[in-house]
Amino acid sequence: MKRKLFRKVLVANRGEIAIRVMRACHELNISTVAVYSDADRDAIHTRYAGEAVHIGGAAPSESYLNLERIMKAAKDTGAEAIHPGYGFLSERLAFPEACKAAGIAFIGPPAEAMDLLGNKLASRELAKRNGVPTTPGTDAIEDVEVASRAALEIGLPVIIKPSG
Repeated sequence: MKRKLFRKVLVANRGEIAIRVMRACHELNISTVAVYSDADRDAIHTRYAGEAVHIGGAAPSESYLNLERIMKAAKDTGAEAIHPGYGFLSERLAFPEACKAAGIAFIGPPAEAMDLLGNKLASRELAKRNGVPTTPGTDAIEDVEVASRAALEIGLPVIIKPSG
């Protein structure tokens, strides 16, 4: 019989995304660990996981954004991998780096890719250089008049997004 890639995965998120990741793990017969804040003590993802670890207060900065607490939960439970879900720490370069340093697999893009793609302007330029189609847009704009002219050139409606 072929050995599973992982025996236990910690899901560093909550809600629907945590349930989706855990469901996939369950289908692969992989044990799961949920993390939760004070506000999520009785949330469905904590009941769906094989085990659950309290990581702090209700504020995300005290729990889901606290990399040290998440790493400690992974170590304490013997998780071999961490899935970040989306949002929270999923786009922080320090997350895959901390996993690598701890000998825990990070289920997501490598740190180098996160670094390269973490800035929307740099990502857009990379896509253009490699012939990937992009939506109409501009470089960074810091002036309202310039933004208004660009919006009219692109065509309304437009979406304004931060670059990083």
